[in-house]
Amino acid sequence: MLLALTSWSTAAPTRTEQSVAELARRLRPSVVVVSHYGRDGKEDGVGAGFVISSNGLIATCAHVIGEARPITVRLANGREHEVTEVHAWDRNLDLAIVRIDATKLEPLRLGDSDELTQGAPVVAMGNPLGMEHSVVQGVVSARREFEHVEMIQLAIPIEPGNSGGPLVDMQGRVHGLLSLKAALSANLGFATPVNELKKLIAKPNPVPMKRWLTIGALNAKEWEPLMGARWQQRGGALHVEGMGLGFGGRSLCLSQKPVPDRPYEVAVRVRLDDEAGAAGLIFAADGKDMHYGFYPTAGQLRLTRFEGPSVYSWTILTTTNSQHYRPGDWNDLRVRAEKNKLLCYVNDQLVIESTDTALKKGKVGLAKFRQTKAEFRDFRIGAKLERRPPVASPLAQILKSNSELREDKLKSLVDADADNASRVLTEEAGRLEQRAARMRELAKKAQFDAAQRELVRTMEGPEDKIDLFRAALLISKFDNPELDARAYGEQLDGLAGEVKASLPPAATDDERLRRIIRFLFEENGFHGSRSDYYHRANSYIDRVMDDREGLPITLSLLFLEVAERAGVKHLSGAALPGRFMVLYNPAPGKERWIDVFDGGRLLNRTEVESVLRENNEVEVEVNYLAAASKKEIVIRMLRNLANVAERRQEPRESLRYLDVVVALAPDAPLERLSRAMARIGAGDVRGAREDLRVVIDSEPEGLDIRPVEALYRRLEGAAE
Repeated sequence: MLLALTSWSTAAPTRTEQSVAELARRLRPSVVVVSHYGRDGKEDGVGAGFVISSNGLIATCAHVIGEARPITVRLANGREHEVTEVHAWDRNLDLAIVRIDATKLEPLRLGDSDELTQGAPVVAMGNPLGMEHSVVQGVVSARREFEHVEMIQLAIPIEPGNSGGPLVDMQGRVHGLLSLKAALSANLGFATPVNELKKLIAKPNPVPMKRWLTIGALNAKEWEPLMGARWQQRGGALHVEGMGLGFGGRSLCLSQKPVPDRPYEVAVRVRLDDEAGAAGLIFAADGKDMHYGFYPTAGQLRLTRFEGPSVYSWTILTTTNSQHYRPGDWNDLRVRAEKNKLLCYVNDQLVIESTDTALKKGKVGLAKFRQTKAEFRDFRIGAKLERRPPVASPLAQILKSNSELREDKLKSLVDADADNASRVLTEEAGRLEQRAARMRELAKKAQFDAAQRELVRTMEGPEDKIDLFRAALLISKFDNPELDARAYGEQLDGLAGEVKASLPPAATDDERLRRIIRFLFEENGFHGSRSDYYHRANSYIDRVMDDREGLPITLSLLFLEVAERAGVKHLSGAALPGRFMVLYNPAPGKERWIDVFDGGRLLNRTEVESVLRENNEVEVEVNYLAAASKKEIVIRMLRNLANVAERRQEPRESLRYLDVVVALAPDAPLERLSRAMARIGAGDVRGAREDLRVVIDSEPEGLDIRPVEALYRRLEGAAE
């Protein structure tokens, strides 16, 4: 839905400057308090915003509204309104527009932030530290780029609660939204230019609150959070932060899976942001305050029994150190609950054995304490869980034999050579740090190579046997080895399942198609990336599903996969120049193109040609009805990532993706030529000549080979 131009104002500039007192009086009715709430129903964050439409649209910062949380807006007259819709949002710009059920509001006039000059006096209003409708005056210091977004640098103090408030000139026109506070100075802040907000106004991606509250929210069929804190689920991983309401900041998240009779096992992988915190497994839980807990805390492993809401009902059964626990890293926790015994393991090593039997039955799940931020993966429960076999490669044996000295032996050596110990240990620490950096570099290459081999295998065979979604996840896995492919597959099936459940049994393909468009783009807010088109995340299908934002090709891929599972036929990818789309071709002359980047608009041939002219600025020859193969789609996604790296002047990163492209299409001359140029940029002259030789020998039709031969000859001397 487009916002009517009459609902917000960019009226001609008023020449008369106003006093700060007069501006404050005029701004106040249009500046609001924006709050979002945690799962315990208490206020969890406060910021500012301002009215941009008389019929209930409020502009603020994305971080002010949180994620998957109820949001309220309090007007200057004290009236509170629940937000009914997140009308538009952009995480990269940190901007959001929300809608409330209100009319006859007083919108502020929007200026042109490109015209705001260095040294210009400005005024801001917000709610610093909860002190509502505070006003402050300052000047524009400069323009600075952060994360590829140009920000307005201000000589203005910005505090928590200011975010989202308007920055206005002395005529009262909004030029920015207060966003960032500098850590090193009290009078230095930043604002996002209002011209970026206008992009969201022009092309919103509205999501009703019923849907917004599911973004990042836990699946109620799988998990039940208790005692506050913020639990989120993204791609199969559970994240938790914030203080819980139980004593010690305790918060629980109970699995809804059935628990077998004893003996049974429950396991999870966990990583803590701070080893001073605590997070791990619970079992034999009654759904309230009673349960066992097994978790790392302060670098140790602890088994506890909770029998009530206070510290007096808390029993520490065992606390122990273990050399098998890896601080700051992922650790596998596992509990085996037998009839008369509890066995607790970390990384498959038994660390605690207890005969405590006070709690017999109950649910299993997760817990966190204090201000801990933790991430959980691979939660499992069963009568007997499968073990991960130890790595038995020659490399593992070599690394194991080169293990560090025991602590007591090292201390005795230091005591024997106290005069030189500091220098020797410092030098050794430097060597170990260099070795660790090299090991991490090798590990990154190894996981990239493994993902590449798996991708090549996935793309082999006939077209109808290739799993395109799996291939897309493997591209994501190049840079995120911890990606949980199974969880994203379940998420995709869930999307398609919702579509199918909402369709009548006899629905036609046309009806199914329009339902998918409405479901993805109107109800769930999937949209094209407007502010940071060249961000890598737009090419990762997992990030597109998490953030609901992407490129034409990744949104098209998602659309095709949902449609296939929902039973829609006659769809294919359309690799149009400058704008990937989905082609719907049910019969000759009935074809339509779905512009997924623009809200799923259904276009005819004339409208597609108009979009292509706009994107390419010249007429291009196009086979409009040609269907893109799955390999072509994957190669185009890889090329996008290579182009992003090239734009960021990272030739070696670009080359990584082009290596995969050539592995998928070793005989394609244009792919070889692209890699040759990337190899030159990365300093690999010999490799560049090898690729150029392949291009020359293939004699590709339509390519002028003479410049390629000339480049090959110029590189000949440099390669020796």
